[in-house]
Amino acid sequence: SILDLKGSRFGVSKVISLMEYPGIKERFGLSEGDVGKIRNWVKDVRIRWGRDEDEKTTLGLPGINENTWKAGIERLLLGYAMPTEDSKMFSGILPFDGIEGADAQVLGKFLEFLERIFISAESLEGLRTINEWYSVLAGILDALFISDDETQRHVQFIRTVLCGMLNDSTMSGYDGKLGIEIFKYRITKELEHESSASGFMSGGVTFCSMLPMRSIPFKVICLLGMNNDAFPGNPGSYGFDLIANNPRPGDRSKKNDDKYIFLEALISAGKTFYVSYVGQSIQDNTPIPPSVLVSELLDYVREGFGFGPEQMITRHKLQAFSPAYFKDSGKLSSYSAENMLAAQSLSESRYKSGDRAPFLADGIIGPSDEWKRIEIETLCGFFANPAKYLLTKRLGIYLEEKDTVLSDREDFDLNGLDRYLVNQDLVSDIKEGKPAGDYCLSAYKAEGRLPHGKAGEIMLNESGIDAGIFVKKLDEYTKDGKPGFYNVDMTINGFSLTGRLTNIYESGMLSFRYAAMKGKDLLRAWIYHLVLCSLDSDISTLNTLLVCTDKSAKFNPVEKSVDELAALLDLYREGLSRPLRFFPDLSHEFAEQTHILGKGKNDAVRIVEKKWYGSYYARGVSKDPYYDLC
Repeated sequence: SILDLKGSRFGVSKVISLMEYPGIKERFGLSEGDVGKIRNWVKDVRIRWGRDEDEKTTLGLPGINENTWKAGIERLLLGYAMPTEDSKMFSGILPFDGIEGADAQVLGKFLEFLERIFISAESLEGLRTINEWYSVLAGILDALFISDDETQRHVQFIRTVLCGMLNDSTMSGYDGKLGIEIFKYRITKELEHESSASGFMSGGVTFCSMLPMRSIPFKVICLLGMNNDAFPGNPGSYGFDLIANNPRPGDRSKKNDDKYIFLEALISAGKTFYVSYVGQSIQDNTPIPPSVLVSELLDYVREGFGFGPEQMITRHKLQAFSPAYFKDSGKLSSYSAENMLAAQSLSESRYKSGDRAPFLADGIIGPSDEWKRIEIETLCGFFANPAKYLLTKRLGIYLEEKDTVLSDREDFDLNGLDRYLVNQDLVSDIKEGKPAGDYCLSAYKAEGRLPHGKAGEIMLNESGIDAGIFVKKLDEYTKDGKPGFYNVDMTINGFSLTGRLTNIYESGMLSFRYAAMKGKDLLRAWIYHLVLCSLDSDISTLNTLLVCTDKSAKFNPVEKSVDELAALLDLYREGLSRPLRFFPDLSHEFAEQTHILGKGKNDAVRIVEKKWYGSYYARGVSKDPYYDLC
């Protein structure tokens, strides 16, 4: 893999995979936790490929610095060297927020690894004599690998191969210059030879071909692939093969040789003789007979010992993740943890929700005092998905599959989530007075968030027009001066509620999201509105306005706001001990159907059921892994 770096684009997945190799990460003092942290950094600064813009130019591509190793490393270093408030740029570099304290040591080790990788790749260029290549490759081994119990044998083998080539050149007197490709070919062939030569009698499980006069007694012997059309073999004949064209008694027969090999394997098995073959068609499940030798063996055992095929043959399932492999009864078994998880998921999907035992049926112990100090935003997050909050915050159970795959390709277009995040930041920046066409373009390019070249500029301009219209819509409600804020620290029903209320104007408090309104938006605005109404302050207007792209909602002053907050905090207390059956989007849909559209309760329930179960075109709320588990 290191030799493949010559002429490569230094794709992020390839470089990080090299760092994770045994012997390399230990060489630079990196632990598994450090490697995971580095992967997150590299993903967050959006490194894709290429050392810098100059390398892209040598490949005949535009010299764009975004998404290169140079751009990402500069962001990481500047993020450690200076604060990242207000997303201020320095010399065209946007500091990365997320490196502090002991992280600097991990970053330093990572930079040392990158430097040696780049230097090693440069040393592989050009032509050299075999003696010079020996010195270069030995230096790469010393620079990148640590010789420990796990890697010593492999490192020593490569050194032996290099010494062998050096001795060959000395004995032959060859002193010409070669490219690294010759060494790469020789090392690859030697590695293949080593893997095949060390397979027989190497300890553990030995894999080998069936050859005559080679059978050695073993406790367990397994014959794989004993299909009807595969064994005994049917060797092809050539037109010039006179023996095959004119057979005579006593000629060697490949079929008889295979029979002899089969008999040798049988008598060499001390305890277990295992034979496998494809016994059913993958298309229509029709039976397929095994090799004729296996059939003869089954017939002999039945006639001589009375064991029928049903006692000797185990019929396996088509898929390795069949639930039958993970049941206590039966002959089938498996030790694969991945297939077990797949079988468990398959079994759960076949059960009705009523057939499953409830998760945390008796609940868990109540929260300690530290849970009674809560921020407003945390309370909003709880009601957005109470089941997720309980599992992640109290039990430390995370069910989402994190995307750990690093992409080597820069973005040519933005997917739905990336476009949504860009639009949200764009609205916030424009609202703060930052120009979308100048500052935002430079900042987002420095982050590597946009497609390269004109495509990114056009996309940002189009998004900027729509975001600007939305900001003007917000300005209609904020004409009465600059926004104020209010720090909150109140005690309600044994809970200490803290946080900050922002965007407070003379006309009230403004909440907005640059997207279609959802139930969680209304719920968040309602909680903040209750806090606003509960303050003992000189705020003149206790109104809250929620503005989204499709509609807006206004909350008027609430007289018993403290009682409402106390009721919500009681639900929060309950939700810390057992799953709370609350689904904000479904509740909002039901309320909208009944109170606004005037539909009957049964009709509204049917509509909500469709959103709960989903369809082929839309993912149902019930598919949320946290709701599904609880």
